[in-house]
Amino acid sequence: MDGEKIDYKSAGAKTGPSLDVPPDLTQLTRDSRYVVPGAPITASNYKVGQVAAATPTAASSLGDIRIERAGTQRWLVINRPADQLWGPVRDFWQQNGFLLTEDQASLGIMETDWAENRAKLPQDIIRSTLGKVFESLYSTGERDKFRTRLERNASGGTEIYISHRGMIEVYTNQAKDQTIWQPRPTDPELEVEFLRRLMLKLGVPSDDVKTALLPETAKSGARATTINNQPVVQMDDGFDRAWRRVGLTLDRTGFTVEDRDRSKGTYFVRYVAPNADKKEPGFFSKLFSRENVTPPLQYRIAVVSAGESTTVSVLNASGAPESSANAQRIVKIIADDLK
Repeated sequence: MDGEKIDYKSAGAKTGPSLDVPPDLTQLTRDSRYVVPGAPITASNYKVGQVAAATPTAASSLGDIRIERAGTQRWLVINRPADQLWGPVRDFWQQNGFLLTEDQASLGIMETDWAENRAKLPQDIIRSTLGKVFESLYSTGERDKFRTRLERNASGGTEIYISHRGMIEVYTNQAKDQTIWQPRPTDPELEVEFLRRLMLKLGVPSDDVKTALLPETAKSGARATTINNQPVVQMDDGFDRAWRRVGLTLDRTGFTVEDRDRSKGTYFVRYVAPNADKKEPGFFSKLFSRENVTPPLQYRIAVVSAGESTTVSVLNASGAPESSANAQRIVKIIADDLK
C-alpha cells in the first residue's frame, strides 16, 4: 500500500457526535487482569497475558525490533519495556490523525475512534475548490478503526499488535434514499502500513522498513471442522504461535477480550449474536446510538496444542464445551481470519 495515500481524519474530530457503529462483535468495558505495563510484577500475575520466548517465525530483525509474520498477520517484537513504548505509541496514533477512544495502560490496549481516510476522496477541480469550504459534503463511505495491543514477553521486551476493523455505508433499497453501516473485511495491508509507520516512529531507518514487512509466501494452515460434535478450528501451529495468532484474530474481528490466561490457553470473551429478526435502525440512530444493542454473551476460547498441531474451541461461561449456533459462528469467524 502506498503510504502517501493515507490521510486519516477521525470522525470524533468533527462537530457533532462521533461515528459509533456497534457491529455484531462489540466492544465493552473490560474487567481484566492483564499484566500492567510498567507496574510491579508478581509471580502469580506474571504468567497472565505473557508470551513465552520462542524461536522466531519468519522473522526479520532491525536493531532492537523484530518483525514476525504468519500468513497475513504481522506483529513487532521490541527489546524495550512496555512502559517506555506506551507514550510514543500513543503519540503515533494522534500524529496520524486519530482520536483515542480507549487508552488503558493497565490493559495494554489502545483503540482509535472511527476515522475516514480522506486520501480516497476524488481530487478533481470541484473537490479541490468546494471541498475546502464544504468538507462535510464529501465522504468515502468507509470508516476504519485500529486497535493496538502491547504485551510483555518473558525476556522483558514487548510485542506490539495492530489490528484493523472497517465499516462501509451501503444503500438499503433500490431508490438509494436510505443507508446503513455494516462491517467490511479486515484490511491486512492497512495493518502492515501502520506497523511500517510505527517502526519509523520508533527509529528504524526507512530503507530497512521497505522490505521488512513483505508477506509470508507459505500459507499457515487453519480450518474449521467438527470433533465430537463440537465445532473447532484446527491449526498447523505449535502453542506459542497459535496463541499469538488467535489473540490477533480476536482483536481484528472485534471480540471483547475481557481476560486471558496463557498458562491455561484460554481467552475470556464476549460476543453479540446477530439478530436476523431485528429491524435495522435508521441511518442516524445506527451511526450515533448504542440503544437497543443486543446484550453480549460470555464465552471462553480454548487454545490446546499437541506438538505442532493446535485445536481452538468455544466453551461457555462455565467452561463446558459449546456446540450452539453461536459457537459455530465464532469458529467460522476465527477460521476465516486465520486462513
